[in-house]
Amino acid sequence: MTDMTGKADGEGTPGKGDKGDQGGKELNESLMALAKRRGFIYPSYDIYGGVAGFYDYGPLGAPLKHNIENCWREIFVLGEGFFEIETPAIGIEAVFEASGHLKEFSDLLVECKKCGESFRADHLITHLVPNADSLPPEEVDKVIKEKKVRCPECKGELTEARPFNLMFKTNIGPGSKRAGYLRPETAQAMFTNFNFLYRHNRERLPFGVVQIGRGYRNEISPRQGIIRIRELNMAEAEIFFHPGHKVHPLFKDVSSDKVTLVPDDGKGPREMTIGDAVTKKIIANEALGYYLARTARFLAAVGVDPKRTRFRQHEKDEMAHYASDCWDAEASISFGWVEIVGVADRTCYDLTAHIKRSGVDMVAFIKYEEARTVEKDVVVVDFKVLGPLFKGEAKLVEKALQALDPAAMKGKEKVTVTLEGGKMVEIPSKAFKVERRTDNVSGERVVPHVIEPSFGIDRITYCALEHAYKAMKKEGEDYVMLSLKPRVAPIKVGVFPLMPKDGLDEMAKALDARLRASGVMTYYDDSGTIGRRYARMDEVGTPFCITLDFDSKNDGRATIRDRDTTEQARVPIEGIPSILSRLLAGEPFASVKKSLA
Repeated sequence: MTDMTGKADGEGTPGKGDKGDQGGKELNESLMALAKRRGFIYPSYDIYGGVAGFYDYGPLGAPLKHNIENCWREIFVLGEGFFEIETPAIGIEAVFEASGHLKEFSDLLVECKKCGESFRADHLITHLVPNADSLPPEEVDKVIKEKKVRCPECKGELTEARPFNLMFKTNIGPGSKRAGYLRPETAQAMFTNFNFLYRHNRERLPFGVVQIGRGYRNEISPRQGIIRIRELNMAEAEIFFHPGHKVHPLFKDVSSDKVTLVPDDGKGPREMTIGDAVTKKIIANEALGYYLARTARFLAAVGVDPKRTRFRQHEKDEMAHYASDCWDAEASISFGWVEIVGVADRTCYDLTAHIKRSGVDMVAFIKYEEARTVEKDVVVVDFKVLGPLFKGEAKLVEKALQALDPAAMKGKEKVTVTLEGGKMVEIPSKAFKVERRTDNVSGERVVPHVIEPSFGIDRITYCALEHAYKAMKKEGEDYVMLSLKPRVAPIKVGVFPLMPKDGLDEMAKALDARLRASGVMTYYDDSGTIGRRYARMDEVGTPFCITLDFDSKNDGRATIRDRDTTEQARVPIEGIPSILSRLLAGEPFASVKKSLA
């Protein structure tokens, strides 16, 4: 999920600190030109001139993105045993009232008085002051005035900054009777479904829920390609923990993992193990540390360079109001350091907010090993008063009353509660009383806390592309290679006949069909020289190519080529599917070649 300023979810504010070290505008322009030409990513509705903030994933981009998402599932669904759900992209108004999005999910907008262009205010002053995205409107106006900031387009004078809510609003059903909103993230449905999911897990903590899907944000000034867009792809996990037991049974498996951390202590980045960071309380707790480590492993697995990745702790003035600790995974790319994942300890903020707004109890019962005797205040309802006042709603009112804190009700002449469905009612003190009782209890009811890793899939996809991009000279000509990880590459194998004649093309097509039937994405190509065909495959990130030549008809062997090393091996055609399974699983080409010698 995000905080209410658009941060902490892998699709928020570009990372803070020094700029990236891998080129700049030229690198981005070259990569995006390749992405458009080769069918990875291109502007939506291009024949009509396009619209800012919307991009299509093409024939190679869509499988690249899907492969990254499936790698994420391998870790968080298969590896962690979390439940995956799928919920509507449109949410009702009450959900976003409870979450705070309707009130707080906004950026500051300024407009040019001369040309009418709109701009996100903090983007215009981010180079002038620290933490520009955390400043209130009056402070932003002060900076703009003192620094004489003008319209980037025409140098006209700017209006005062005002909040602009990023939610896309719509209507549910005819007559505009019920407002709905396109969700800005996928998280809220995992909170509103808590009771169903808790029962599905046989009422045990901890457990995790994930969702991969689209979020929608009406960005003021989308820019930098798919780094900031209006319809974005997200992968989020909500892991529900006992508030006093934020540990993970597999923490020891990641405690020695080294990551680059930038804590909020002013001492700059440093490399350290996850275990040391948790022990020294740099990372708040073991559960949060565990998911930072899992995030680092995932990013490396999909091709985000660990040497260009860091985890930056949110500063005090940018920490979301719901979070006790939050870290952004940032990648260094041509735009600088950009946030691609947010990992937060969200405490019990969301469940508590939805309990209060809906009137529905969403708690976990933690059973004690032995029963305990406790004294506690309880709310006792007088139905002789409550019944005539609320008639058919009396039971709902009783339930809502008993969900309140008894201590806060003492001495009150009346209290206000929210019933299921959102209706608010006032109850006079004559309808209830607070009594002190001694009970034997077998357990406690707690509102679980949540650890949330939230991944911006579009940004991760871009980072994987840019970190894989290699431009070089080869035989005096410009040569481009995408060194994509085999597990995420959209095409796994190029299949070529040396010449499309004398039966070689039929042999190559038969192998191509066989590999596809086994689940390997291939590309058959018999056009041009072998060198040109290799170049085409290198440019789109295909890790392996197989060539059948005239000897293949006699010896039953073909030549397999490794993209990154250009090393080749002569292998039996019948054994190619099993050889590829080893290579695609990550076994080094040299190791596989040696085993076949």
